[in-house]
Amino acid sequence: MEKYLRSEVPLSQLTTFEVGGPARWVAAPQTLEELTQTVNFARQQRLPLYPVGGGSNILASDRGFAGVVIQPQLQGLEVKFRDGYALVRAQAGVEWDDLVAYCVERNLAGIECLSAIPGKVGAAPVQNIGAYGQEVGQTVESVQVLNVESLELEEIPARKCAFAYRTSRFKTEWRGRYIITALTLCLIPQGPPTLRYQDLQLFFADQLQADPSWRPSLAEVRQAVIAVRRSKAMTYDPQNPNHRCAGSFFLNPVVPQEQVSELKERYPQMPVYPAARQGWQKLSAAWLVSQAGFPKGYASGRAALSSAHTLVLINPGQAQAQDILDLAQEIRAKVQDTFQVELVPEPNLLGFE
Repeated sequence: MEKYLRSEVPLSQLTTFEVGGPARWVAAPQTLEELTQTVNFARQQRLPLYPVGGGSNILASDRGFAGVVIQPQLQGLEVKFRDGYALVRAQAGVEWDDLVAYCVERNLAGIECLSAIPGKVGAAPVQNIGAYGQEVGQTVESVQVLNVESLELEEIPARKCAFAYRTSRFKTEWRGRYIITALTLCLIPQGPPTLRYQDLQLFFADQLQADPSWRPSLAEVRQAVIAVRRSKAMTYDPQNPNHRCAGSFFLNPVVPQEQVSELKERYPQMPVYPAARQGWQKLSAAWLVSQAGFPKGYASGRAALSSAHTLVLINPGQAQAQDILDLAQEIRAKVQDTFQVELVPEPNLLGFE
């Protein structure tokens, strides 16, 4: 087990925020056998387990984590066809964007708008990652997991995962019960791309205006998503000073229609979007942050907002986790005071009490 188990590894090396103290142990199992051995090791040592993918949605404590961080490295991609659909099976250690590229190259529609999201396949269903009009939960057929208690593999159908806006049972009541080992998606061969999001519609506005019947290919939509994300510094680029981040730090608030109506009376220009929950609507967290007095590039102590997007908190280079938390709390308090709307952080917290 020594070849994939290391001790006292700085969490700053495992997360895109590049902050965090040492993890007592970090395991990178490449097989199911090694994964099972890692779980047994944690049991024997009576240490907590924490699965981590690419570390792109985690804020790690400056104190570190007195347990075992597991980064499954399971690899493999395959596709089978059934009843006119494509069932794509991806192992947990596959890079998420490699999976998207694999599907787009084969003209399999359903996740093209999730291009350029950093992280691993195993983390995608936990957060129910989403962007530009798509969510992974919309395409999940099933999730393969290792049951931490029984050490048996289980195949959980999508209907039992309770996928919702940026959440699932893996993030809530199933937290700590399973380690995701593989994901099966149900995609549409030769299906049309999704163009619900305004930024993508604007990207193709000239072509659509010239020919309203024209539709971009999946590959063209993928490249458009990458370009839009890059313009907002929402891709992981070490050359970009905004790259030490976890993407969007706050969820878009979903609030009752009555509250939306009251806010629209005070702020007619406030953007509002449909929500899945009847009688509720979604607000733009980025708009709330900027209107509360936090412009792009705003800095407080050693933490800051991205110069490209008000929803992205960054480590400019010398910040610690507490600096980022302090800035997040400053923003949350001001938004609450100004709009009576609570902002909920999106990244998972590792090593905090």
